[in-house]
Amino acid sequence: MKVLIVAATEGEISPLVQHIASPAYANRDIGILITGVGMVATTYALTKKLQRAQYDLVIQAGVGGSFDTGIALGEVVFITSDQYGDLGAEDHDEYIDIFEMGLLSTGAPPHNGGKLLTPMLPVHDRIKLRHVSGLTINTVSGSIPTIKRRLNKYGCAVESMEGAAFHYVCLMEEVAFAQVRGISNYVIPRDKSQWKMKDAVVNLNKWLVEFIDNLND
Repeated sequence: MKVLIVAATEGEISPLVQHIASPAYANRDIGILITGVGMVATTYALTKKLQRAQYDLVIQAGVGGSFDTGIALGEVVFITSDQYGDLGAEDHDEYIDIFEMGLLSTGAPPHNGGKLLTPMLPVHDRIKLRHVSGLTINTVSGSIPTIKRRLNKYGCAVESMEGAAFHYVCLMEEVAFAQVRGISNYVIPRDKSQWKMKDAVVNLNKWLVEFIDNLND
């Protein structure tokens, strides 16, 4: 199986990169793509890559923050649905998204009810992780008003800065994909002292190695 691993930063998947550099992986078709942070960089880099090569599965791997305190810090989750969290306009103290503005239909391909869903295939049965919803934003939530607004409006479990772009490109290019994230922090007013970034990265890469090693079984 030809697999592409996509990450915003090299640090998020450096243990995996080191692992697959082993001679034991010389005959395995595993590609690595570091896109850069955010939706714009992800869209450009991934689109360019997929138009030059075909893959059986594309995995976006990274860290993310959780709105849901029922998800343990360091846990690795499977984002099966993603959507835009700040693509819209402010109307005085209210936020209206791009769909409510009438600029985009909630059913306009590849959207489904305003969401970007992962088409489930047999390969996804191998992903033994909690299924959660994702929210993609340009500015990470770090204040009580912003957190409350996004949670009340979308009710998503996890936020990132690239997920929706990844889903959008893969859906448009009709390639099988999966977004997995290690949870580094809870979405609360910004306090890096409470983050578990190392745990998130270690657990994410442990899962990636096990998943890739078992793909051909």
